[in-house]
This record gives sequence, structure tokens and C-alpha cells, in this order.
Amino acid sequence: MATLVLGPSPARRDVLTRRIRILVAATITYNAVEAAVALTAGALASSTALIGFGLDSIIEVSSAAAVAWQFSAKDHALREAREHRALRIIAISFFALAAYVAVDAARSLTGSGGASPSAPGIVLAALSLAVMPFLSAAQRRAGRELGSASAVADSRQTLLCTYLSAAVLAGLALNATFGWTWADPIAALVIAAIAVKEGRHAWRGKGCCVPRRPADACRTTGTTGKKQEKQ
Repeated sequence: MATLVLGPSPARRDVLTRRIRILVAATITYNAVEAAVALTAGALASSTALIGFGLDSIIEVSSAAAVAWQFSAKDHALREAREHRALRIIAISFFALAAYVAVDAARSLTGSGGASPSAPGIVLAALSLAVMPFLSAAQRRAGRELGSASAVADSRQTLLCTYLSAAVLAGLALNATFGWTWADPIAALVIAAIAVKEGRHAWRGKGCCVPRRPADACRTTGTTGKKQEKQ
């Protein structure tokens, strides 16, 4: 006998949609403030890491704005129709972030200039490291239950910001404490590689757990269906 697993009910879908809208709005607001602080602190300290962190926040805003645009539609069918374009915007955001971080890390490693210690930058990176995982996890859960690949992709963008926060925090702290200017660009290259991977997933629409039947159940159903047809 075939086992059919349905997605969320219309009422539950509305709840999840409102939740994603709130989370996206919170992400946009936080990242706008984060970008302003990081770019200002980075310019004052001549820190390419902080400037890159601020540009990442701007990319975060564009990614979240794409999801906000998708979920601004009240009709579920229209939201699904917009998802493909939203995923492409998110993917391009990942690739742009990876390109900038990689170039910036290469410049830092070749010794194009050292940054001064930045206490505001350390505080900002630590705060983002504490806030971003919760926003990412909440949006990822809602997106997976709703079956929205764009919401899940945007949550991955937010999670990547968490990793970047850790890298920036480590780089700023090591630079301020020991003068190790090479620590941040090495971590940034790892972040760039992750960004490329996540960008490819977003471009292909992967990474979203849409409710479906297990593979074994699908195979069993298919076999049963053939037997019934023969009978």
C-alpha cells in the first residue's frame, strides 16, 4: 500500500511564512547595522578583514532581501514561482562573497599592509558570533518544514556569516595580542571555499529538506503499483 506524506497544512504554512518574514526582517536590520559599524571600524583601523566583514553584511542584506521579496507575495503559488529567481540572487551573493574574500586574503598574505588593533571590531565580531547561529537555525527549521529552498539557502548564508565572524574575531584577537597578521587570511580562504560550495547548492536548488516519502517507500510503492497493474 502506498504511503503518502503531505506537507504542512495551509494554516501551518501561513504560520511558517510569517515566521520567515520576521526572521528575514531581523536579519536585514542586524546586518545593515553590522555593515555600517564594520566598514567604519575597518576604515579607521585599515583592516581589510573588517572591511570584508562589512561587505559580507551587505551581501547578507541582498540575500535576505531576495527572500523577503519572495515571501512578500500572499499567494503560495506566486511565492513558489519567485523561488527560482531568489535562489539565483542568493547564489550570486555567495560567489561574490567568495571572490572578494579570496582576493582580500591573497592581498593580506602578500603583505600589502598590516591592520591596527580594533576593539570595536572585536566586540562586533563576538556579538555576531553569538547572534547569527540562532537566526540561521530558526530560519533553516522554518524553511525546511515549509519546503522553501530559498529560505534554507538564506539561512546557510547567515550561517556562513557566523563562520566569517569567528574567522574575523580570531584574526583581530591574534593580531591585537601576538601580531599574527596571517591568521585571518588563512581562515578567510577556507570561508571562500565554503561560500563557493554553498553558492553551487543554491544555484542548483539543493539543501532543502522537502517532505517526501523515503526512498525505500518509493521503490516499494512503485513495485506494488506494477504488480497491481499486472493483476
